[in-house]
Amino acid sequence: MKILLINPPNCGRSIPEEEYGISSLKMIFRGEPLALEVLAGNLDAHDVKLLDLKAEPDGLENLLGGGYSPELVGFTAVTCEANTVLKLAHSIKKQSLTSSPIIVVGGHHASSDPEFFNRAEFDYVVAGLGKLSFHLLADELASGKKNSSIPGVAATRPGKKLDFGGKGYSLLDLVDHKAPRYELVEKYRQKYVMSGVGGQVGFVATAFGCTHSCFFCSIPAMTGGRYLSHSVSAIVRDIQLLPDIPLIRFVDANTFGDLQFSRILAEKILQLDLQKKIVADIRADTVVRNPELLRIWHRAGLTAVVIGFEEIDDGRLRGMNKKSSLAVNIEALKILAEIGIKVIGDFIISPDYTAEDFARLSRFIEDSTISLPIPSILTPIPGTPLYRKCREILEIKDLDYYTFSNAVLPTVLPKKEFYTLYSHLMKDLHQHITKS
Repeated sequence: MKILLINPPNCGRSIPEEEYGISSLKMIFRGEPLALEVLAGNLDAHDVKLLDLKAEPDGLENLLGGGYSPELVGFTAVTCEANTVLKLAHSIKKQSLTSSPIIVVGGHHASSDPEFFNRAEFDYVVAGLGKLSFHLLADELASGKKNSSIPGVAATRPGKKLDFGGKGYSLLDLVDHKAPRYELVEKYRQKYVMSGVGGQVGFVATAFGCTHSCFFCSIPAMTGGRYLSHSVSAIVRDIQLLPDIPLIRFVDANTFGDLQFSRILAEKILQLDLQKKIVADIRADTVVRNPELLRIWHRAGLTAVVIGFEEIDDGRLRGMNKKSSLAVNIEALKILAEIGIKVIGDFIISPDYTAEDFARLSRFIEDSTISLPIPSILTPIPGTPLYRKCREILEIKDLDYYTFSNAVLPTVLPKKEFYTLYSHLMKDLHQHITKS
């Protein structure tokens, strides 16, 4: 079966730019489409192409215009890409040179808000981990079947609710023995960089899911709240499939979700002397409780960690169900600085921020050892506890604006002042990065 997997283009819209001329806040998403490379790795019975429209914006037009006619098209999408994927699906159905291809959508938004895609433009929606379920769907469609039940897969039926059947996620969904098809994006490889950390980067999945329940996060929906680790051998295999890439980004919610497994993985990387710089996600409280583990990882190549500090106010942290504190965050920064690991710090700007809140956050970051601070605006993603709490007061429901750089909730400050202070904060942080 001829299968085309599509990573949508950068497509989020920016209120600061459109209404106030502040162009410095528009979010651009970079990085290889690992989710699609992973899917492709389990489709070895099929003829698969992967199109990254973030790296090649006119790629779909050129491909279809050149006579290529897929039988099955698979999209992934985060929330701000959902409307664009809807338009692309409609266009493909309309432009197809032969019979209309079957169109499937999965990814974060399909897992958090699957009913959004319950439309005529799509034939199937895949919720949660899709490496196994998409493979089963492709095989059945290739054999002419269309009505069998695959857990995690629902045929669209506009006007009626989607039926995914029972779905319990397990290690089987990882299809651990099948490697990602990294070669499918080889022509884009030079465009995959991680600014401020180490240049050209390759993505490797070590685990999926999260057992924590931060109110704003959509990740637990991907695995039903479970934390599923790849085997050490599979992770090492994937790193070794990227021999010319100096920097490896472990793409998961928390590389250190299983402490014992994490230690075994670090020791294996040390044993093999893989000579890679590594960036991984970790919670601040994990750093504070396990400094020796971080020292082992530093010797294994861990150059930087991404930490969701989110806030510098304990009350707001409790409101996010973050289960952390400012004191823990500060202690984590101290430990990492002593070890020599850089910190990429995520912060969330709440809509109730005042001018003093912006100034206080700026002072905190300026005085910290954070190498790359990344502040985003609190955004209720459909399907999350935060969305269920806030949906009645949303000012903006157009998903194009759910880029984490737009205030879709009411702000205490007038909008222009809010965005101006946010822009000034970003400029201050740029100067902080330049100095550090």
